[in-house]
Amino acid sequence: MRLAPVLLAGALLLAGCGKSEPPADTSSPETASAETAAPAVEPTAAMGEQVFKRCVACHTIDKGGANGIGPNLHGVVGRAVAAHEGFSYSSALKAKGGAWDAANLDRFLESPMKYAPGTRMAFAGVIDASDRKALILYLEAQSK
Repeated sequence: MRLAPVLLAGALLLAGCGKSEPPADTSSPETASAETAAPAVEPTAAMGEQVFKRCVACHTIDKGGANGIGPNLHGVVGRAVAAHEGFSYSSALKAKGGAWDAANLDRFLESPMKYAPGTRMAFAGVIDASDRKALILYLEAQSK
């Protein structure tokens, strides 16, 4: 029984070891979130090639390649919307007009059915903005 008080006193002493006042928070919320956020990776065409693997079930990308379920996408960047020769586009996509610039491609790839309600493209979209940017870079590289 004499040992119990000695052990209790030792435990209390050890419990206090190493404790100090926490350092003052000198960071702002912006700094804290920047420090904890993972560093962003800049999208590349090579990353877009990986994203394009989701598209190959319906699209080809080779110059002069055949249309699939969807049109051949070689040269799509800068091309008029719904204008690839030999492909039958939906009236919804034909009505959009304009050209497939980066901004239009980004909106379309995010949600084809919201971009052109009535489109026959039955793809839900590329949710991640970095994936869309990489995909557009890849499509641009294939347009040369």
